Amino acid sequence: MPNKFTPDYCHTHQVLNQPTPLANYNAYSSNEVLRYWVTAFGGEWGQTSLCNYGEKVGGELLEAGFDANAVKPEFSSHDRFGHRVDLVTFHPSYHLLMKSAIEAGHTWLPWKNNDLGAHVVRAGIEYLHTQADPGSGCPLTMTFSAVPAIKHQPALAKKWLPKLLSNQYDERNVPFFEKEGVTIGMAMTEKQGGSDVRANTSIAKPLGEDSEGIPTWEIIGHKWFCSAPMCDAFLVTAHTEIGITCFLMPRWKPDGSKNPMQIQRLKDKVGNISNASSEVEFRGAFAWQVGEQGKGIKTILEMVSMTRFDCMVGSSSIMGLAVQQAIHHTAGRCAFGKNLHEQPLMQNVLADLALEAEAALAIAMRVAKALDNKEDDFVRLTTAIGKYWICKRAPQLTYEAMECIGAVGLIKDNVLSRLYTEAPVNAIWEGSGNVQCLDVLRAMVKEPQSLVAFLAELKKASGINKAFDDYLNTVEPQLFDAKSLEYRARAVMESLAILWQAATLLLYGEKWVADAFIAARIVNKSGAMYGTLPEDIDCLALIKRAHPKLNSASI
Repeated sequence: MPNKFTPDYCHTHQVLNQPTPLANYNAYSSNEVLRYWVTAFGGEWGQTSLCNYGEKVGGELLEAGFDANAVKPEFSSHDRFGHRVDLVTFHPSYHLLMKSAIEAGHTWLPWKNNDLGAHVVRAGIEYLHTQADPGSGCPLTMTFSAVPAIKHQPALAKKWLPKLLSNQYDERNVPFFEKEGVTIGMAMTEKQGGSDVRANTSIAKPLGEDSEGIPTWEIIGHKWFCSAPMCDAFLVTAHTEIGITCFLMPRWKPDGSKNPMQIQRLKDKVGNISNASSEVEFRGAFAWQVGEQGKGIKTILEMVSMTRFDCMVGSSSIMGLAVQQAIHHTAGRCAFGKNLHEQPLMQNVLADLALEAEAALAIAMRVAKALDNKEDDFVRLTTAIGKYWICKRAPQLTYEAMECIGAVGLIKDNVLSRLYTEAPVNAIWEGSGNVQCLDVLRAMVKEPQSLVAFLAELKKASGINKAFDDYLNTVEPQLFDAKSLEYRARAVMESLAILWQAATLLLYGEKWVADAFIAARIVNKSGAMYGTLPEDIDCLALIKRAHPKLNSASI
């Protein structure tokens, strides 16, 4: 006779103690922390648009993200008749992701909408889209960020900006003048130079002027990294006789012929799979001059500044989703006789992760508010500090969230595995950690008003929390001790980042969250390993705040 230990021939076991996936939900309305910070910095008027996009992100776009990463972009150098085509093809889901984001305003919202808070709302859209697929965010952020640089050449801006600021996505491989909407890429890095753009060797030879009087050039050289090579044009740098200059290089020439910007291969990356990153050669490629000759680095840095800001938002998003996934999973699973949320050590870990993710989002949205308010001096320093800190914290946090889930999180059909391989990208791209440190030191010397603006923000938070005040008084003198400052730059950046996160939470956040952050990161100096919060922190309150609010369910 069979008993409870006798397996059924068809059913070897029941699936027990496994939570439902976090899917088919509204990624915005379920996110209390994101909604708080959008409202705190003046983006409440965008709630309807964000909620609508959140519904897409938690549903069809989340699925599209899996598909776009499962099927890698493919490169064809020539067509079947032997013509050079330099064509990259994508899974249809990639185009759905691009189309949806552009329609939502990812690439154009603050440039077309003058309402205060437009950068905040647009950052919310980016935050949401990143949770569906970080890879497609690369051409989206480059298109968005190219606008300030292209404006340096008014005649060129008149021709291109209406297409950049369109809400239409056109995937076709046709000349830009046949499209209503275009995307823009960027190519600066060369093999021998890396982050040292001044070591680049690509050269530009003058061709004359086009019919609008814009200087045109022929560029010969290479780029070691050119992401999203199917964009319609690229901001690139090359040497003229005067010095490094910025150019806009279209994929197709104005006469409709193919521009000899030739893809050598696609990079086989560990993460960021849906995004095609490539090596390219310029074999006499046509380009328009952007900005002054010899001022190319300064010109293109206007784009880089915005992409660095988007790195902050993107990494904050990766952290936020990783925390939500960990909390959702542990809420539906038991271990050692208790629900995982009831285990004190797990509560410590989850609360610590939640605290870290909210502090990251808070300063990212503070920069968005500064962009809305045109606080240029404040943005100058904080973008580098935030890019350094948030992007470096993301990989460790994402791994820890994966560990909360366990081996299931390591499997590719779990979004955590994609977040984990994606997490290091933003720390490396758009200037590595050391580059951000050196940028801050350079700004402190050459643009001292940026340091004044940053310290003024920190001092606004004085008098609220004694531990914060004491830490600020300890750190500030270190900024003016020039001896070995470059050697100590990472330690200084860490101190500035933690102070800024604490100040932002004190000034604009919930007081109890700010107090918890200060107790953890300043008083207790925890964070090197997550799950080391001091005992007086209300872990359950932090977990509840970060828990995705799917319906009436609660932990």
